[in-house]
Amino acid sequence: MFAGRNVVLCVTGGIAAYKAADLARRFYKAGARVDVVMTQAAAEFITPLTFQGLVHTPVALDMFQLLTDMEIGHVSLARRADVVVVAPATANTIAKLAWGFADNMVTATVLAAACPVVVAPAMNDGMWANLATQENVEKLRARGFIIVPPEVGLLAEGSIGRGRLAEPETIVGATRLALAQGGPLRGRRVLVTAGSTREPLDPVRFISNRSSGKMGYAIAQAALDLGADVTLISGPTHLTAPYGAQVVHVTTVADMRQALAQHVASSDVLVMAAAPVDYRAEAPKDRKVKKEETGEIWSVPLRRNPDLVAEVGRSRPAGLRVLVGFAAETEDLLANAEAKLRSKGLDLIAANDVSAPDAGFEVDTNRVTLLGADGSREDLPLMSKEDVARRIMEKVVAMLGQKD
Repeated sequence: MFAGRNVVLCVTGGIAAYKAADLARRFYKAGARVDVVMTQAAAEFITPLTFQGLVHTPVALDMFQLLTDMEIGHVSLARRADVVVVAPATANTIAKLAWGFADNMVTATVLAAACPVVVAPAMNDGMWANLATQENVEKLRARGFIIVPPEVGLLAEGSIGRGRLAEPETIVGATRLALAQGGPLRGRRVLVTAGSTREPLDPVRFISNRSSGKMGYAIAQAALDLGADVTLISGPTHLTAPYGAQVVHVTTVADMRQALAQHVASSDVLVMAAAPVDYRAEAPKDRKVKKEETGEIWSVPLRRNPDLVAEVGRSRPAGLRVLVGFAAETEDLLANAEAKLRSKGLDLIAANDVSAPDAGFEVDTNRVTLLGADGSREDLPLMSKEDVARRIMEKVVAMLGQKD
């Protein structure tokens, strides 16, 4: 997403400026060219040399700097920027941006930029809550700026409040979202399910499986990268949801079924990457079952859960253009996947052998075969789940184009 892109990072004068160094390095390591612009006040907290050593480009500090071949510095930076990120953004800088001031290198660069702008405020909690600041933030938001709100945490004066700069990974996610504007899935709604479910036996025990949700979360990120509006229905997981996705947290198959019913009719694409538990306790207990009650063997009658993918395939909403499923198998991979593709009414299925130690559940890589309802087949080599997700969503883009 960042490879070959130009990120202009604007740093203003606050104690959170030290976090901007980590942010700059993250953009650089992701493949972006990073141009750092600083206010004079920012240089009181962190030196330009620090940024230059991290991203290997000159740092713009002075309004009359970067005069090359008749190009004015802030104009040149703004013209080649794919995205401008202001982090940290002080209350003073936010006010200047809201009212169109251009009295330093940061404000002049932002004013000259025609690309998306991400603003991550950081300040005292009282300053953030002040009506003037809130009105200025709303002015920027109304102009299309992406605002990454501050978080609650320890502030410079030692108190706890809302004003701490958002974490670098959050700002990177917002920047990624900004770069995706105008992508091939712009205006499309993509619904993704991810992770396992938990079926209770009693208040402290449950049935589940090894699905971590990594594949589904990667697909949600890939859809966002292509400009889609993404809703992620997630079972219990420790993963952090991609920035910009609407997340619906569920626990049981019944919860996931209800969430699908609420969102599938308004979706253009549904990717069922979740691994819902196949069986549930027929009569879960409302109190903890004691070992003394069960003896050596605890027999629990299980009832089969509904097949959510098959249900959607049978009663497919008219607006659902593409339906994608997964086949996690341990034997007869392609035969089982082809049977599921037909019986569940899918347009595309990703088949993977989960018995392989480097693919499937709980690992960061996967090896899948993509089978299409049109008879197509694509064997993907071992790759990261992020790369697999991109390949799947590229197929989805092509299928939407064919249907259009």
